[in-house]
Amino acid sequence: MVSGKSTKKTRSPAPVVSRRQGLPWLTIGAVLVVVALAAGIFYVVFSKTQEKNAVADALAPWTPSVENPDPSVNIPGIYIGANTPATADGPASYVDYKAAIHINADQRVAYNRYPPVGGPHDGTWANCMGIVYDSAVRSENMVHTLEHGAVWITYNPDTISAADLATLKSLVQGQPFTTLTPYPGLDSTISLQAWAHQLKVDSASDERVKQFVTALRQNRWVYPETGATCQQPSFDVTNPPAFDPNPPGADAVPMSGTGGVVNSTEMSVASSDQSVDATASAPVSTAEAPAATSAVETPSAG
Repeated sequence: MVSGKSTKKTRSPAPVVSRRQGLPWLTIGAVLVVVALAAGIFYVVFSKTQEKNAVADALAPWTPSVENPDPSVNIPGIYIGANTPATADGPASYVDYKAAIHINADQRVAYNRYPPVGGPHDGTWANCMGIVYDSAVRSENMVHTLEHGAVWITYNPDTISAADLATLKSLVQGQPFTTLTPYPGLDSTISLQAWAHQLKVDSASDERVKQFVTALRQNRWVYPETGATCQQPSFDVTNPPAFDPNPPGADAVPMSGTGGVVNSTEMSVASSDQSVDATASAPVSTAEAPAATSAVETPSAG
């Protein structure tokens, strides 16, 4: 006989299946990529900073100062015109390179160096706001840029390499108070000019190129018309006055300036811009002024 009690079946709980989660490799990989990129960027920035610092340190001795008004005197192979040295309140005065003497557009100057480094010049200066000229430019316009504190870099188009030309363009392009032009018949591959200064080299990688630019571009102790601009909207940089490769004729204006016109406005601007600043010592009297030095042409390096 069956008991009246019913037997109730109970369900056993379902077995718990443990799911072991794997490592989030996708996330880890993404993090590692970000870290690697950050490290790479840091390395590049750090390396460039170190490189810039090294360049700045190397050029520091060539930066003009009151204590070192013309660092270029220590550049091997440089030519510097005979001069009465600069004082605290004004630039050097160069015996053979008189400032503010203008000629007409149809006149030429019998310069004493080629490319020229100073002397009489056209009243219109070439635009020297970091311009790379594709064609040779009339010297008389280019010399006026030197009076304004620019560095004019020239090269022989027949002997310069593509790599050297690219280096010079990168040095000049967009850099105010610098210009680059070809100079047919140049007796060296490259020649650099500042007022009464010149350096000829065979390669754009020569360390003296940057030394020259650093020492002389807008060096207020060297060029006559301090404070003058390099901007010249009226000068057509795409079609500048043509370079004349022929020797100047007998009617050319000599370096003394005979036949030219002294520009009194430029002279007055130069005088006002060369006034003594608050930290400068008083100007020396004529009797105490340093004697004129002879022209300097140091032996080339190597």
